[in-house]
Amino acid sequence: MKTKFILLTLGALILFTSWQLTTETDTPKTKKGMIKVTILYPNSEGKSFDMDYYSNKHMPMLQSLMGDSLKLLEIDKGIGGRTPDEPIPYLAIGYLYFDKLSAYQNTFGPNAEQIVGDIPNYTNIQPIVQISEVYQ
Repeated sequence: MKTKFILLTLGALILFTSWQLTTETDTPKTKKGMIKVTILYPNSEGKSFDMDYYSNKHMPMLQSLMGDSLKLLEIDKGIGGRTPDEPIPYLAIGYLYFDKLSAYQNTFGPNAEQIVGDIPNYTNIQPIVQISEVYQ
């Protein structure tokens, strides 16, 4: 009986460890040298942002248009400023990750009109875009 319990426990432990390793390796990660396109939506009086549309329609459209060139996509929703009295500096921030700058340029350029044309569907903010290299 003890042997069966030990074997069953050992089997469960191996299965759990195997699942954890698979889950961790399946999740895309950033690495040094990747290109990060940051899209910032600054907050100010009269500005609006539809997070539901952005996350469920706009960003999936980007994924579809950019295909395998887009390695990772992330979205931040602003919830507060530096102190409780300060307003949210950005209503939202989007991040797009690519292996090379040319991968971004080659996928954004041909689709720019469609991507930019969709902005009024979720915000009245002129986004700020910064392209950077992941350093760490």
